[in-house]
Amino acid sequence: MDPYIASESRYEKMQYRRCGKSGIKLPFLSLGLWHNFGDNDDLKNARTILRTAFDNGITHFDLANNYGPPYGSAEMNFGKFFQEDFKKYRDELIISTKAGWDMWPGPYGNFGSRKYLIASLDQSLKRMGLDYVDIFYHHRPDPETPLEETMGALDQIVRQGKALYVGISQYNAEDTARAAEILKNQGTPFLIHQPRYNMMDRWVEDGLLDTLEKVGIGSIVFSPLEQGILTSKYLHGIPEGSRAATEGSYLDRSQITDKVVKQIQELNKIAIARNQSLAQMAVAWLLKDARVTSVLVGVSKVSQLEDNIEAIKNTSFAQEELQKIDSILNN
Repeated sequence: MDPYIASESRYEKMQYRRCGKSGIKLPFLSLGLWHNFGDNDDLKNARTILRTAFDNGITHFDLANNYGPPYGSAEMNFGKFFQEDFKKYRDELIISTKAGWDMWPGPYGNFGSRKYLIASLDQSLKRMGLDYVDIFYHHRPDPETPLEETMGALDQIVRQGKALYVGISQYNAEDTARAAEILKNQGTPFLIHQPRYNMMDRWVEDGLLDTLEKVGIGSIVFSPLEQGILTSKYLHGIPEGSRAATEGSYLDRSQITDKVVKQIQELNKIAIARNQSLAQMAVAWLLKDARVTSVLVGVSKVSQLEDNIEAIKNTSFAQEELQKIDSILNN
């Protein structure tokens, strides 16, 4: 590919929102590298997606140690793209990674021990060719390791200069409040929570968003399109070649019920009335709440990314629209 020079107008196309009570602003949309950046993927396409994202003001790239497949390959491939395309823009980027899921054999390659988290980040930095990441997350709660140990590891990572900020993912409201108190007492910059959240999966509304607002932490939400259900793809059932039709994918055929199809058809009517696609409305619906700092999108095509970017042009909803959406999803 030709040498990359970022668009001079990149900051004219994106909106940014302050992350909790920190000094950091994140773009309304961030790019997740969970899928489409592994060794089995089209890496020319992956590189084009990254370039298009930054050209449109998406400054945040989100990774984890086990993204691929195989594990580590998304970080390795991103590291190559970073060196070739983005190194000169390092100070304009927020780069994050995580640890918390199974990564290597034995008792020290999973969950939330100090040994695992610090070793994993050291490996991640080597794969990406970075001196530090902007955000390092504990990827999921650990029911066995004391929270003080896990948060102490995050604190140590910041003090070692390996991360500027720390975050957590998928913690409930109570454990988030406990983590915030521990990190506050240590003087650790606790920036953000990354929960799963979309129109159909709204668990964060039962206390977590209120907790984040109270303690001054931002949020970046993943799976905004419910693994593709909140798009036009399944408006008429399960098409061949779709994720739901592929055995072993994260979206199971059994999830696309007649009820779900009817719901998304009704939601799509609202989206059309708003001059948005269903996917655009689903993203906009999340951004209507200022407690959602950024929406994490994962795309396999540049056209999907561009479609998502269009969503930020209209993130306001009439009360009647919100009531109708709730009515559709609650029936």
